[in-house]
Amino acid sequence: MHILHLNQLVANYIGHEIFNDVTCQIGYRDRTGIIGPNGSGKSTLLRLIAGEITPERGHIVTVGQVDVGYLTQDVSLPEELTLLEAAMVLPPRLAEVEAQLNAIEAQLALPEVYRDEARLMAVLADQEHVLARYERLNGSRHPAQVRKLLAALGFTEADYDLPAATLSGGQKKLVMLVRLAVTSPDLLLLDEPDNHLDARGKRYLERFIRDYPGAVWIVSHDRYLLDEVATKILALENGRGVEYPGNYTAYTTARELARLRQQQMYVAQQKEIARIEAAIARFEHWAHLVIKERHIKQARSRRRMLDRMEERGEIIERVTEARRMGLALEGGRGSTLAIQAKGVTAVLDDNLIFDDVNFTIRHGERVGLVGPNGSGKSVLFRLIRGELEPYTGHLRIGMGSRLGYYAQEHETLADWLQKTPLDAVRQLKVGAEGDAVSFLLKMLFTYKQVRQPIHTLSGGERSRLQLALLMLQQPNVLLLDEPTNNLDIPSVEVLEEALDDFEGAVLVISHDRYFLDRTVDRVLELRDGEMFAYDGGYTDYAEASGLMG
Repeated sequence: MHILHLNQLVANYIGHEIFNDVTCQIGYRDRTGIIGPNGSGKSTLLRLIAGEITPERGHIVTVGQVDVGYLTQDVSLPEELTLLEAAMVLPPRLAEVEAQLNAIEAQLALPEVYRDEARLMAVLADQEHVLARYERLNGSRHPAQVRKLLAALGFTEADYDLPAATLSGGQKKLVMLVRLAVTSPDLLLLDEPDNHLDARGKRYLERFIRDYPGAVWIVSHDRYLLDEVATKILALENGRGVEYPGNYTAYTTARELARLRQQQMYVAQQKEIARIEAAIARFEHWAHLVIKERHIKQARSRRRMLDRMEERGEIIERVTEARRMGLALEGGRGSTLAIQAKGVTAVLDDNLIFDDVNFTIRHGERVGLVGPNGSGKSVLFRLIRGELEPYTGHLRIGMGSRLGYYAQEHETLADWLQKTPLDAVRQLKVGAEGDAVSFLLKMLFTYKQVRQPIHTLSGGERSRLQLALLMLQQPNVLLLDEPTNNLDIPSVEVLEEALDDFEGAVLVISHDRYFLDRTVDRVLELRDGEMFAYDGGYTDYAEASGLMG
């Protein structure tokens, strides 16, 4: 059963067409993953369905009354509240109904109402109607439902008194998700709900999405999550929405097969078109030589054949590859040893972060660094980079090792925020302005972005600039702190390929499980102040550590 139909939606932004044909249906138990490059209109599509904006053209048709809950990318909570108080804030529809009930109770207390039987009966009828709506919205069960949903998303009673101001971005999103889901809207629209969640938080989110009683549309760059929860994929490609059944892996397989078939059909059709055009040329040549009506008619007939193919839209387009980020990381291998920690203890603001950490990373190795938020992953990076000194123990950087650092919050760009990407590139690599512009264009910047201040760039654009500057530095040891945040899936795939070709050592902090499976051959986990080592990628680590359970 379908609850909503999207029919040829067109969306514009400041005169620029974002997409021109999105047509699909939403089933009442669909789990749809929305994917596409940055700027393809994923968030815009959710805002259209939520009613925040209207389409330029096209229609959104609901089947009956459809309640929609919309979780935006950026959320905020009142800082003066605790976690539980923030979660207990009534959602707008329930707050409206509760206000109506309070108003009705005030009416029932008025003498002119309870002494007038007709007015009393009318008010009681209103109360019955509003109470029914209150029950449909789980009003009486609201406190219990909030606690149940908090538990489903991994919160414990010990978390209830945490100040909202101290919650991570991921935790705030989960609290807001509870506020949305407590009234069980028919359709949940989730815009990157997994951002800033650690691995355990993502597992809770996946279970929540799978168990949700209504439909869920989710925008996410987390391919692992899309594999776990999606029943279909809506890919925004070249201004259109194309649906694929199954999860993300099924989508990639189906899309590649479709592209291969299209290319084969294109080649076959081009041969047929060439044969027809050769026949037209031959008949026209004969008609010119002997001026025979038969040759003229044969040429016209074949020309009309080609025209009809074009009119009916039967001309198969050639398969074209979308522009990809031109990333290549070339720094050489360096000496055998890249990084070594012996008995390292970290203390920050008189708090013990971790104790007696030991590991060795050699050149050529790909190592993932994982652990709950706050476990000390970024602190370890600061120790390796020399920003902090170990409380005890020793950290050694191998001879010939040149560190390259990618910062999660783009801190490496702090000194350049008022400058342009062109300034930054030319400062790192002296060269002609044209060469610098060409380099940035290969990293998917536009001519306009090349010369605008870096502080005006989006998160994804800053991420690509960080990678571009890292490429120019030519390090042979990479410290990458959440490098896939803000990157769209095509750019993440380019990064994976670049790391596969990289000769040096890589230590990467990431919550992107698919990325870790594709790039690392060993995992180090910081947990409860200790470090644990696992061979293999993320899946091997998750199974060995019990995280899959």
